[in-house]
Amino acid sequence: MEINPAKFIREVRSEIGRVTWPSKQETTSTTISVFIMVFVAMLFFIASDLVIYNVIKKLIGLEV
Repeated sequence: MEINPAKFIREVRSEIGRVTWPSKQETTSTTISVFIMVFVAMLFFIASDLVIYNVIKKLIGLEV
């Protein structure tokens, strides 16, 4: 099989032309959604960590 860099670049350009790129509005709304979900996940894990910490602290009788 022969490797031809020029042919490869032509094929890549052809494929890039077929890609449907998201609009600025779609990109912005998706980014905002991701940040909101990360924030919600952060709150969940902080709350879970605090609950588990307090349960374990009471189980083994540690007083800080």
